[in-house]
Amino acid sequence: MKSTNLKVDAFYNKAKKWKSEMELLREIVLSCGLTEELKWYQPCYTLNNANILIVSAFKEFCVLSFFKGSLLKDKSLLLSKPGENTQSGRWIKFTTTTEINQLKTTLKTYIKEAIAIEKKGLKVPLKNITAYAVPQELETIFKTNTSFKKAFTALTPGRQKGYLLYFSQAKQTATRKARIEKYTLQIMQGKGLHD
Repeated sequence: MKSTNLKVDAFYNKAKKWKSEMELLREIVLSCGLTEELKWYQPCYTLNNANILIVSAFKEFCVLSFFKGSLLKDKSLLLSKPGENTQSGRWIKFTTTTEINQLKTTLKTYIKEAIAIEKKGLKVPLKNITAYAVPQELETIFKTNTSFKKAFTALTPGRQKGYLLYFSQAKQTATRKARIEKYTLQIMQGKGLHD
């Protein structure tokens, strides 16, 4: 396989787990004409600078992850959501090169469909940030600290969503308050939960 990006080469060369599986996925993806880059410390495949998919390794599997996967037809029922709150992305999990080889033609079909979706300029309809519940503890702080409220509302919708989900997941009031206090400085600095 012809190398297209030295940084991505280094990623695959350093891989300890799922190396063969990811290299096979790389070969399949590159055969579909996408550009290879390293983004978020992972091989990302793009079309005219638009993100199409990522190849990633996890402890128990590796994945081919589509940014606009929710728009794919998924005729073979291979796609799943990475998390319960995921709106757009979908992935396919793998644990062997055998299963990847068996699905090679199907994977190329999915990749070509993802490319066609991008070429058409289709967008995933996302829930507005107002659709997410704001915990009472956060509402209380907003009322007493207007600079904090201003900093929170200045965050990108994705960052706001991340915080709202994280704060709301806590079952006890004390835990929700502690989480908000822990991330107050980060929010004031315009940073997201994982920045």
